[in-house]
Amino acid sequence: MATTAELFEEPFVADEYIERLVWRTPGGGSRGGPEAFDPKRLLEEFVNHIQELQIMDERIQRRVEKLEQQCQKEAKEFAKKVQELQKSNQVAFQHFQELDEHISYVATKVCHLGDQLEGVNTPRQRAVEAQKLMKYFNEFLDGELKSDVFKNSEKIKEAADIIQKLHLIAQELPFDRFSEVKSKIASKYHDLECQLIQEFTNAQKRGEISRMREVAAVLLHFKGYSHCVDVYIKQCQENANLRSDIFEDTAILCQRVNKQVGDIFSSPETVLAKLIQNVFEIKLQSFVKDQLEECRKSDAEQYLKNLYDLYTRTTNLSSKLMEFNLGTDKQTFLSKLIKCIFISYLENYIEVEIGYLKSRSAMILQRYYDSKNHQKRSIGTGGIQDLKERIRLRTNLPLGPSIDTHGETFLSQEVVVNLLQETKQAFERCHRLSDPSDLPRNAFRIFTVLVEFLCIEHIDYALETGLAGIPSSDSKNANLYFLDVVQQANTIFHLFDKQFNDHLMPLISSSPKLSECLQKKKDIIEQMEMKLDTGIDRTLNCMVGQMKHILTAEQKKTDFKPEDENNVLIQYTNACVKVCGYVRKQVEKIRNSMDGKNVDTVLMEFGVRFHRLIYEHLQQYSYSCMGGMLAICDVAEYRKCAKDFKIPLVLQLFDTLHALCNLLVVAPDNLKQVCSGEQLANLDKNILHSFVQLRADYRSARLARHFS
Repeated sequence: MATTAELFEEPFVADEYIERLVWRTPGGGSRGGPEAFDPKRLLEEFVNHIQELQIMDERIQRRVEKLEQQCQKEAKEFAKKVQELQKSNQVAFQHFQELDEHISYVATKVCHLGDQLEGVNTPRQRAVEAQKLMKYFNEFLDGELKSDVFKNSEKIKEAADIIQKLHLIAQELPFDRFSEVKSKIASKYHDLECQLIQEFTNAQKRGEISRMREVAAVLLHFKGYSHCVDVYIKQCQENANLRSDIFEDTAILCQRVNKQVGDIFSSPETVLAKLIQNVFEIKLQSFVKDQLEECRKSDAEQYLKNLYDLYTRTTNLSSKLMEFNLGTDKQTFLSKLIKCIFISYLENYIEVEIGYLKSRSAMILQRYYDSKNHQKRSIGTGGIQDLKERIRLRTNLPLGPSIDTHGETFLSQEVVVNLLQETKQAFERCHRLSDPSDLPRNAFRIFTVLVEFLCIEHIDYALETGLAGIPSSDSKNANLYFLDVVQQANTIFHLFDKQFNDHLMPLISSSPKLSECLQKKKDIIEQMEMKLDTGIDRTLNCMVGQMKHILTAEQKKTDFKPEDENNVLIQYTNACVKVCGYVRKQVEKIRNSMDGKNVDTVLMEFGVRFHRLIYEHLQQYSYSCMGGMLAICDVAEYRKCAKDFKIPLVLQLFDTLHALCNLLVVAPDNLKQVCSGEQLANLDKNILHSFVQLRADYRSARLARHFS
């Protein structure tokens, strides 16, 4: 294999290079099998190739040395060339500095010469101008204007410049000697001013922006310049025709004027600001007054709606106008304009709002009670009523006669939604129309009205009426509607709480009124929860009373001590069936009336009272063996009913009661073993003894010895 430098170019792999060398050598590779392999031939080839590599290495080394020498030589030549260029650059820089100094010297001389020429020319120009003014002044002094500049209408711009200067000069002259000429100059000044304003007006009607700009520039030095601006503003409003939608039309007008006012006047922001001020103080204020004064005294609802709508649209218009250049402090400028329009209405806004909200809320409630043909009774206040309330809350005794509400809860979601909707709108108006410093206080006043009419006049009244409608616990076939009151009251509380968080909180969140509102809300809810608890407790008492009536009426002594022990065909007594049916209905009603943890709390209390009733009821009878079996069946049915409560404690109580009933039928010899069982081991012996005493064979079987 010929050895060349190209074979060692990157990427170079020594193993591959040797493999290729072996493969090309006859007898060196695996071709022909083991017999064809010739190690001597391969060794000879390696030796020859190494010699070739050494020769090639020497040749490459000589070439490298030659290139290094050439590189060193070229480096020296390049360094020498750089030194020569540096010297040339220094010479050029020195020449540049000399030239720069010379140019500065010449420029200084030229400036000095220009100043000298200007110093000579300026007095000359002033003298020429003064001479011309003296000539024109003489014409006024003589009483005859001969110059073409005063007669040619096309030279009105030049005439205006001259008369403006003469007017300034005339003001410095003594009145007694030059009264007549001063009068003539003033008259001509006024005439030219009127002509220029008329020319500006005509140009505006023709839409000639360039001519308007020229005339405005001339009038800028006249006293009547402001009148020119007034004419422009008036003409703009006439063309705009602010009638259909004054707010939208005003925005369009200002947008159109903003585009052209910069091409006409030297201070466009002042002109645009004056236009906006004119529209607000005249057109807009008049429109607002017409809309509000008409219903201010006759229709509070419409007045508040109009005030909110007009103020909102005005502030929205102000926001649109903020994008225009109106000077340095446009925010304050626009705020003052809005305040000027609405100040007389906003000063007493909250009084109107509170008055309307109270009358509207009272009307909503009265309309509801009228639809129910209900004359709202007065809930007494004062010492006697407070005393009754405290006694009722502590003793749970009904004070005063029970009121038949005929199943009416006197709570209406429609009424609540209407009251909350009115309050929501009041909060929105309050947020928009109140001063930021008064906002929390005003919002609190609105919240107070909501509490008064929704919580006190409606919910609290319904609770009081519901409490008065709960019959006594010994009433027969009593209709219990208070749970319906609880259900609706819970729903209303959720709506009330949602409005508190959504609409009141944002208005008072960063003010001291927040804690006051939270406390008021807490107090009113605690007060109502106390009445709800009282009503639920009394309702549970009534439920237990109903069950007691069923047991008294349906349970017979012969149920548990039948005359014929061998002829008992029923699985459980009729009293048990009716009580369980009644309990299941009440459990379902409680679940539908409550929410959250309140369901479990009330069901647990009801279950405990249910257990106590059955426990006490069972202890009124004496039990034969078959009667004891029937009692166990009854308790098993009661226990099945208790499972519907889904309260572990209630089920545990009935499990224990079921175990106690086993004592009524167990063989006397096994009595002690049953008493020490898992469910009865922790019970007091007196309780176990009291149940065993109910057995008909208590004396004959001498069962008392097991408890001595």
